[in-house]
Amino acid sequence: MKIAREGFPFAAAALLLAGIFWAGAWAGLGGLEGAGWWAIRLAAWTFTILSVFVLWFFRNPEPEVPSDVTLVVSPGQGKIIKVEEVDESSYLGGPARKISIFLSVFDVHVQRAPVSGTVEHKVYRPGAYAVAWADKASEDNEQASLGIVTDHGRILVRQIAGLVARRILTDPAEGDSVQRGHRFGLIRFGSRVDLFLPMHWEVLCSVGDRVRVGSTVLARQRADAT
Repeated sequence: MKIAREGFPFAAAALLLAGIFWAGAWAGLGGLEGAGWWAIRLAAWTFTILSVFVLWFFRNPEPEVPSDVTLVVSPGQGKIIKVEEVDESSYLGGPARKISIFLSVFDVHVQRAPVSGTVEHKVYRPGAYAVAWADKASEDNEQASLGIVTDHGRILVRQIAGLVARRILTDPAEGDSVQRGHRFGLIRFGSRVDLFLPMHWEVLCSVGDRVRVGSTVLARQRADAT
């Protein structure tokens, strides 16, 4: 299993603390019994388990990207909590279909490009840290938006911080090319990803679906008949 590079400092810090406490336990610090004995070993086990959790949290599995290039894959991993029509004026400039994906702390937190294209729009906006599944999270929370132009229209991906998320990373710059299924960013510790699609594209998912980042099909690109 690949690990996202951003996880290594956290895992290293937890492993270092675990090593210090295990060394103290082996050296007999805290005595051989009593409260000190239990405290040293509890701390050692806590940081050992924490280091394993951190590595698991930052896992970065390779997606199974479908061969059909017209298919739009999920930019995040988690549960679809909303599919609706909205007005997206910041980049799409009008009506769009929005698919919202909630990422719990147990989901993969690497984001991958849903389509291949060129980055035309990149905006970061600081904000609040409300629960990511709330309707107001799309408006009020810290977020980063990435607009990508394709042969069949523009799409917008929005990374939204959650209650415990405190860092959004978005790799590409304006003008960069992105490939469907390739990593474009990461959100640390619980979050949400909103995907905005042109109205003429066919949505192939529903509220309640569990989706895998870079693999699960959410929609199909279609040429605008108008």
